[in-house]
Amino acid sequence: MERLGKRILTALLAMVLVCPVMAEEEVDSTASKVEFTVGADLVSSYVWRGTKVTGISFQPTLGISYKGLSLSCWASSDFKNVVNEFDWTLFYEVGGFSVGVTDYFGPYVDTETPKYFADKSHILEGTVGFDFSAVCKKFALSVVWNTNFLNDEDEAGKENFSTYIELGYPVHLKPLDLDFALGFTPWEGMYSTGFNVVNISVKASKDIHITDRYAMPIFTQLVLNPNTERVAAVFGIGF
Repeated sequence: MERLGKRILTALLAMVLVCPVMAEEEVDSTASKVEFTVGADLVSSYVWRGTKVTGISFQPTLGISYKGLSLSCWASSDFKNVVNEFDWTLFYEVGGFSVGVTDYFGPYVDTETPKYFADKSHILEGTVGFDFSAVCKKFALSVVWNTNFLNDEDEAGKENFSTYIELGYPVHLKPLDLDFALGFTPWEGMYSTGFNVVNISVKASKDIHITDRYAMPIFTQLVLNPNTERVAAVFGIGF
């Protein structure tokens, strides 16, 4: 399995190096403006990277962005006040490349009811990614590498550096937008005891037009975790 993991990583690196630049750089007039985003999802269950976290959940988000730099806050509540998540993400994107840091607070720390300012109540994760559609319009593959670097510790108190790598590919079939994902971990950590594929999913989204000016986004996602042999189906409504 380790050899397979090395081959996949080598293939990803090769794609980045050999992909030709086929699109001229375009200037986005909105990129120089400060933009705010606000929204929320109501989901039948909260599934994250191939693993079910909770049942029915409400997930609001708030963000601000300027010239490729963004700061966002995302939260999730399961209505029982048992597992509440509260995450901050600082992200920068340019020319298809992206880099970011996420502060996770909630069900991933080693305590049932974590306090926000308690010691080791937050896990920090670094992210780097590349969207090939920025340079190859007909090749919309995205690759994202996520690695924990703080408070993801083993029993001996050493950092696990748990890592999740995801390949994504969108397909637009009117009236549906399909998003395919393949996620795996290259070594032992919070996702698995070694190299394993932990997420195979497809997400179908569409807008339901309520009025001439408002459309409600809905989606259905099917998820398979080959490592745990678990499946999940998620339905969500956006606001």
